Amino acid sequence: MSKIEVNTVEPQCGTTLTLGASGDTVTIPSGATISNLGTAAGFGSTGEVSWNTTVKTADFTATSGSGFFVNTAGGAVTVTLPASPSAGNVVAVSDYNSTAGTNNITLARNGSNINGSASNLVISKANSAIQLIYVDATTGWQGVATASETDILNTFVAATGGTITESGDFKIHTFTGPGTFTVTSGGAASGSNTVDYLVVAGGGGASSGGGGAGGYRESCGTCYTSSPLGACVSALPVTAQAYPITVGGGGSAGAPISNSGGTGNNSIFSTITSAGGGGGRALDNTGQDGGSGSGASGGGSSGNRAGGNGNTPPVSPPQGNNGGTSAPAPGAGGAGGGATSVGANASGTNGGNGGNGATSSINGTPTVRAGGGGSGMYGSSGSGGGGGPGGGGVGASSNTGAGTAGTTNTGSGGGGGGGNCGGVRGCGAAGGSGIVIIRYKFQ
Repeated sequence: MSKIEVNTVEPQCGTTLTLGASGDTVTIPSGATISNLGTAAGFGSTGEVSWNTTVKTADFTATSGSGFFVNTAGGAVTVTLPASPSAGNVVAVSDYNSTAGTNNITLARNGSNINGSASNLVISKANSAIQLIYVDATTGWQGVATASETDILNTFVAATGGTITESGDFKIHTFTGPGTFTVTSGGAASGSNTVDYLVVAGGGGASSGGGGAGGYRESCGTCYTSSPLGACVSALPVTAQAYPITVGGGGSAGAPISNSGGTGNNSIFSTITSAGGGGGRALDNTGQDGGSGSGASGGGSSGNRAGGNGNTPPVSPPQGNNGGTSAPAPGAGGAGGGATSVGANASGTNGGNGGNGATSSINGTPTVRAGGGGSGMYGSSGSGGGGGPGGGGVGASSNTGAGTAGTTNTGSGGGGGGGNCGGVRGCGAAGGSGIVIIRYKFQ
């Protein structure tokens, strides 16, 4: 065996140095150390990385070929993966001090898929570590782990926004006003990748007829009892993105003679829009259409007017019901429709009861929402209608009295005012604001 002893080998021409020929084996003796002071290329990935022992405590961008220890004791940390990666690029991340279960480590995909999904990856279990190797545009960064993937990766939906509570293995985000539901991990089928929802619009304001409840839309529910309106309605799939949330306000109050009650405002989450409840119209008018229709106004020379139509615009299953009719002149107005039943018709000078709301346990507690507003009485005798279960306002039981407002964040209709309330604004009451609730399995 020949032997060459030199300190430096350089190419005679150009900048490329070749060791051996095709098919040869180049052996590095046992105990020898190769020190790379340049860039290694063409070796592919062997599943090994060089660990950077400078602990990361804030957001940073990872470099290929390196492993990083991440300390989230001071808060969640986002690790942005390299941009425009090549096949064989490798990155590793480890939970430095067992705090990832409290403050998560998010691996931001930076334009590439992770495990074949266009979603960020969230490490939400303490003492976890993962190595990612970039394969191709379809799979993107593929997770390689020595333990079961479900022990290391967050295969469940993870999100922020609203008021967050827990019920067993489920997180619940409640929005009582506008906000953003931000999904940081779309999860996986082996854990969760869909969310259940309840979207209730603002209830309609009343005139003499009761206001209609806001539209009520709900999925069928996982591990809780949903309303009948949620039957056979699938949960929504989500991906890592921001979902703006709109919570509709209740319709304004109206006086029975000269002012109609305002229609409630829509509530929106993703592809789900619930329509605002119909507002009670001014004296001697049909009810107004909406998620649930308002009751017809009473007290006029005609009387016997029809209530407004519910489930407008139409969806399946229906988001609400019709309002009640007014009594023949000079009778009381009809009541507003509720989520699960129509508003009652007026009977002579007696107002009708608002339609029933719907009961759901999506927030962990059975709660009734979206009741229709009761209608006010007319004349010197009679009684006001009761508010529909679910927060519906009560109709006035005095000829010059005012109804009560729909309950806040139930999407209920306002109660109707008395028949001779004059032109005083506010005889009919305002509708209640809506609500949006989102629920998903997180562990």
